[in-house]
Amino acid sequence: MPGSADGSTKTMGALTVGALVMVTAYTVALGSNGWLWFGWVVLGLITLGMVVSRST
Repeated sequence: MPGSADGSTKTMGALTVGALVMVTAYTVALGSNGWLWFGWVVLGLITLGMVVSRST
């Protein structure tokens, strides 16, 4: 729901997408790092939680 997201939720979404791009680029260039992917999953869950809490 892009229309219902406030500034902080949009910022977190952009940060999450940017982090995914960086982690993917790191994986392609230097090989997979489990901690990077773990960190991205945690960031994604936080972002998802913010989106869900805004929509209720």
